[in-house]
Amino acid sequence: MGRFTGKRVLITGGTRGIGLAGALRVIREGGQAIVTGRNVDRVLTAKAGLPSVLQVVRNDASDCSTGQALAEAVSAHGKLDGVWFNAGFARLNTLEQTDATTFDEMMSANVRGPMLQLAALMPLFNPGASVVVTSSSSAYEGAAQTSIYAATKAALLGLVRCWATELGPKNIRVNAIIPGPIQTPFRDFLPAAQRAEFEAGVVNQLALDCMGTPEQAAAVALFLLSDEAAFVTGSEYSVDGGLLLR
Repeated sequence: MGRFTGKRVLITGGTRGIGLAGALRVIREGGQAIVTGRNVDRVLTAKAGLPSVLQVVRNDASDCSTGQALAEAVSAHGKLDGVWFNAGFARLNTLEQTDATTFDEMMSANVRGPMLQLAALMPLFNPGASVVVTSSSSAYEGAAQTSIYAATKAALLGLVRCWATELGPKNIRVNAIIPGPIQTPFRDFLPAAQRAEFEAGVVNQLALDCMGTPEQAAAVALFLLSDEAAFVTGSEYSVDGGLLLR
């Protein structure tokens, strides 16, 4: 018997990185996993590579209909015991490069998407369900050229507090993880040399002196999704190797 035996968990952005690591562990611990992704190729790869996955849904968190589409896709499987809102993306922009389109794209995917999805999924939650949201250490770092991304991740932390208060009487918990430098394809939008320089600079600031793995970040999210965290809500759990200690 595992922590997720008899439980059904939805993970958005679950076709790679920490979301995929979480889905694999949910299945390994006896649960049913539903994952979403926006990229068609990654959705197909996840379908082929995830053992016993319940469903892989192509869903774009930035779309205005993301919540309704997601609820319709997963409702056939019954109620949910956990949802991990992990989908999102980042871009680096100087202030001079910032325009309304760039701002709206990131806000739509990273903030509006999870809000619309949670609203639409509310009728599908079992009592005692858990919601986890992936924020980022960028919300606290104050790094140059990350202002839009950092703002989206800070907004999510505000949402987590409000949702925890609103959903507590419904016996639904809401918490956030705050990953720091994790070894995932998340920064693939950067040129290879720039990415290596960025990651080396971040590692030099860490108390643990190394980047984390997707499995290490997913482990914290799955703790919050499990009944082991039954008295935890409205909390932020840093998974950053000590980055925010500085």
